[in-house]
Amino acid sequence: MPILKRPDAEIYYEEHGAGFPVLLFAPGGMRSQMAMWRAPAEGPPRAWNDWITVLSANYRVIAMDQRNAGKSRGDIRAEHSWHTYAEDQIALLDHLGIKRTHILGGCIGSSFCLKFTEMAPDRVAASVLQNPIGLNAEFPTYFQDGFADWAKEQRAARPELDATALASFGHNMWDHDFVYCVDRDFVKRCAVPSLVLPGNDKPHPASAGLELAKLLPNVDMLNPWKGPEHIDEQRARVTSFLAKHTP
Repeated sequence: MPILKRPDAEIYYEEHGAGFPVLLFAPGGMRSQMAMWRAPAEGPPRAWNDWITVLSANYRVIAMDQRNAGKSRGDIRAEHSWHTYAEDQIALLDHLGIKRTHILGGCIGSSFCLKFTEMAPDRVAASVLQNPIGLNAEFPTYFQDGFADWAKEQRAARPELDATALASFGHNMWDHDFVYCVDRDFVKRCAVPSLVLPGNDKPHPASAGLELAKLLPNVDMLNPWKGPEHIDEQRARVTSFLAKHTP
């Protein structure tokens, strides 16, 4: 089982295909794990393509379980936040000897993309932001509430975790506006080519995706894109966008 061993975490990842790299950040909120790209055996299809399968036909696809999701485990400390995930992601590229990559994220993965780009802009060739999360004025505590449930799960499984550190981590992650991980000033000056696929529901409000598409200086947008009636166009637009920006 491929594991990246960090000083405070073990990160599970998989590689598929060959070619220019694409690093995937899966949906799932605090439970972001690669299994979310694929529809369950018994259940409705996803609103998105299985990017592991689609992109591995032409790219070296790296999928990962974020720390404390899926098969990855790591410390949780009071100072942890979005940068902690980005440090794991950058360390994985270093481990694999990858200097530059495309990135594609769904749901929370879009915010992982944005933070990764802020911390390592020279390592990103192009970014796909699918279903971006963002502050929903009608449900302003949605992610704080979800984090509280996740924190209870973590403490039940790992009683040694410090409740104060968990609470501080939650504040660092979610007590922000917009897309939580970066501010609007960064987005305005982000030169990385980006494709935005705006959301349209409680955790992925249309306002977040549309504002990203308005502020990003080098941006394309596909809207609408969700569901079986758009799945072929979604696949075509994402693959053509990445091909256009592949060095």
